[in-house]
Amino acid sequence: MAVWLTRLAVDRWRHAEGCRHGEGADAAPVALIAETAHGPRIETANDAGLAVGARPGMRLADARTLYPRLGVAPADPGGDRAFLERLAVWAQRWGPWTAVDPPDGLLVDVSAVAHLFGSEQRLLADAQACLAVRGLAARLAIAPTAGAAWALAHHGPQRAILGTAEDIAARLAGLPVAALRLEPAARLVLRRLGLERIGDLAGRFADQAGRDALKRRFRGRAPEASPLLRLDQLLGRAAEPLLPVVAVHPALVQRRLLEPLRHRELLDQVVADLAADLADVLETRGEGARRLELALWRVDGDATLRQLELAAATRDAAHIARLFAARLDDVDAGFGIELVRLRAAWVEPLAAGQARLDTAAEGPGTSLATCIDRLAVRLGPDAVRRPVPYASHIPERAQRWQAPLAPEPAAQEELAFHARPLKLLDRPEPIAVLYATPDGTPRRFRWRGAVHEIARVEGPERIAPEWWREKGSARLRDYYRIEDQQGRRYWIYRAGLAGDGRGGAPDWFLQGLCA
Repeated sequence: MAVWLTRLAVDRWRHAEGCRHGEGADAAPVALIAETAHGPRIETANDAGLAVGARPGMRLADARTLYPRLGVAPADPGGDRAFLERLAVWAQRWGPWTAVDPPDGLLVDVSAVAHLFGSEQRLLADAQACLAVRGLAARLAIAPTAGAAWALAHHGPQRAILGTAEDIAARLAGLPVAALRLEPAARLVLRRLGLERIGDLAGRFADQAGRDALKRRFRGRAPEASPLLRLDQLLGRAAEPLLPVVAVHPALVQRRLLEPLRHRELLDQVVADLAADLADVLETRGEGARRLELALWRVDGDATLRQLELAAATRDAAHIARLFAARLDDVDAGFGIELVRLRAAWVEPLAAGQARLDTAAEGPGTSLATCIDRLAVRLGPDAVRRPVPYASHIPERAQRWQAPLAPEPAAQEELAFHARPLKLLDRPEPIAVLYATPDGTPRRFRWRGAVHEIARVEGPERIAPEWWREKGSARLRDYYRIEDQQGRRYWIYRAGLAGDGRGGAPDWFLQGLCA
């Protein structure tokens, strides 16, 4: 069974906005846009947006010329793909396995399961109704091969069914060659050859000589550019391997308590027991937890959720219990907690390691990851970061911040710099500089209300603007290392040159303090 979600991006956006078709935010014209080198471009639009002239591929500026009040929202192809994968797992209610058919379709194996729904027609009706309840517009078809089902779903009648493989050639002969899932370049070649329908292709190249001639024309191309291969897959003459979606269930343990808990000491004991159980489950799966979620349900139905994100994958039960203990001080037990659940929402492979014989004598672990986890719980997840180098000549862009134990970015071009100051300001601060000539070295400057006489100057070091990241009006910089009469050293730069055509007189800035 092929499922084509005809408006996947719009339906997912509508679901995220919490509105039904034609209601709320969906009642106004809205277009989903993507940023391109030539400005925002429309990926798709809701029905109201299509009605006012917004079309996929159109520039946003052109669409707003037709309708100035056109609303916009960012397109999210990655989110659409993730949603499609989750939907593929849910669609296993109709078959033993499902596969994703990007960018907006699913393939479901419904072999020998139609009788469970009464008939193939009732199976399609059930699938259509379930998708409609979820707010998804879809076209469906059932056929003996994946290619035939795809062709019927995209180019055939609504909810079509092909009973046997012998019906495929006759029923699909009138469909356009686009139903073979060919790329645009291959369709263009076939159109120039006068092959508009699948029947034309199957009839003209039925003999071996014709097949060999067409094969030579498309030799060395990908499967989506080979008409004969696609035709054979559609007719069942060639195998078409599909990658099924496998549901990955997160490691989860829980305790349903006979008596509701109201005291903190008992809650800590339950959390410690759950951490030990989760560690056993993770060890069996060869995984370690990076993100943990602890959910507490009270007898009145209220729920409390606490999350932890760890610096490195771990299944140390004592460490997990210790971290959660610091996050449970503000939990209100009310009339008691009756259910506690611990789930590993994010895991990574973690091989089993040999424990040291003297581990017990050393006391609790003091590894770097353990220390970082404790600091993150106390100070907040964004308070512990480390700088990593970044390929940029501009000093304030030459480093970025990331999680302490996250892998460093891929090796980038080695950049050779002159000596850099020990301290850079958060952002360059403007200063007033006196100098003899427009291109001369500075003699005196005013910074934060104080005037500094310059005793020594070293430079300049010229840094050109990064044209691939900045606008054309960006100006080059000449950096100087200077020392005032009190022995204090600074790192200043002049932005631009006199007469460079990119602004008025050059501006001066102080960016760092030198040793």
